[in-house]
Amino acid sequence: MQVLSIVGARPQFVKLAPVAEALTAGGHEHVIVHTGQHYDANMSDVFFADLRIPAPDVHLGIGSGSHGTQTGAMLAALDGVLADRRPDWVLVYGDTNSTLAATLAAVKLHLPVAHLEAGLRSFNRAMPEEHNRVLTDHAADLLLAPTDVAVANLAREGLAERTVRVGDVMTDVCFRVRDAVRDTPPELPSGLEPGGYVAATVHRAENTDDPKRLTAVVEALAGLPVPVLLLAHPRLVARCREFGIELDRPGSALHTAPPLPYPGMVAAVLHSAGVVTDSGGLQKEAYLLGRPCSTLRTETEWLETLHDGWNVLVPEPADLADAVTRPVPSAPQGTPYGDGHAAGQVVQALLGGGAA
Repeated sequence: MQVLSIVGARPQFVKLAPVAEALTAGGHEHVIVHTGQHYDANMSDVFFADLRIPAPDVHLGIGSGSHGTQTGAMLAALDGVLADRRPDWVLVYGDTNSTLAATLAAVKLHLPVAHLEAGLRSFNRAMPEEHNRVLTDHAADLLLAPTDVAVANLAREGLAERTVRVGDVMTDVCFRVRDAVRDTPPELPSGLEPGGYVAATVHRAENTDDPKRLTAVVEALAGLPVPVLLLAHPRLVARCREFGIELDRPGSALHTAPPLPYPGMVAAVLHSAGVVTDSGGLQKEAYLLGRPCSTLRTETEWLETLHDGWNVLVPEPADLADAVTRPVPSAPQGTPYGDGHAAGQVVQALLGGGAA
């Protein structure tokens, strides 16, 4: 079969890696289209190299813009690509503008769409990601759900017949990379030692678009009683520059570094004392790597990470210090995200032509 994968942002590149490997191993034709949603080399090119993903067959080079502008540009550019290729499946990933644009472009051409990581819900309609994932699930022909919670969400929305639980492909790649970097601590800024810092990322609109909120988040990170390795997303850097918020704070807990390639990120988490983030993917990676996570949001799509306090929600930045210094959970973890072989299940579901 011919599968056409459409990706555009860092978390999608990570999910793409094991799927591309499984499709190639099965002798299937796999076409990769990169929308260019993440166009910075540290957020895009390096992931293809480090995760051994084949170079994209098509690169649309869309770049940044408002949600409507970016989604519309992708939709227009994808039309011709899909009409020319007409694959057996259009495979979309996650919950970005690339996901929604690819889905709309495909269904308008009557091409079958499979959504990997279907069924996630924050139940917060203020989040652009929530719009993208809900609309994609209701338009797609095959819903590849990572967990039992996702399957239940889809059933409640009347989508059970299109749903297949395949496990989480992020687990596949996270475990593989974990084993490769386990004994290799990352290069750290001066003043940080393995096991003695918290790894942090901040990028979501609800934390970065309001200057008062962003100031509170940065102040909370700078004032933590443990050193912080802040891997500064381009969106965070741009907003701080726009609002006059200083990230370089000598004498504070804050140590800022550029975003890391995926193996470097896994190493940074694995050799940390914990994680602070607003990223969906990093919450789950912290859980898979056995590190406590404090999430700067009011909700999470990954409810399984909340069990036994491995992840805690911190809506107010003023409460971050208490969350970060909580005891490390002692309860053993389950395996809600699978055993690291989800990509093979994805290929089998595509070969089967849809849900059973």
